[in-house]
Amino acid sequence: MGRRSILSDVCSPKETILSAEIINLNKFRKVRNKAAKEQASEENKIRFGRTKAEKQADEKARQRAEQQLDQTVLSDKDPSID
Repeated sequence: MGRRSILSDVCSPKETILSAEIINLNKFRKVRNKAAKEQASEENKIRFGRTKAEKQADEKARQRAEQQLDQTVLSDKDPSID
């Protein structure tokens, strides 16, 4: 009763009263932090994430390069001395 009379005194019936939505700040913080963590996770996946197949392919390429280098190592002997 008292509230209705105060509103009717302040506003005309044609005006609508906009009330702010009540939110739980803890939930808001949790949602905001979760979104930030997900964004950081996506950035790290791009930066550091590689599939197992990619890692294996890189390891095989490294091993092939190392084998080729070992095969082409020059000996300490000079062939012109013999």
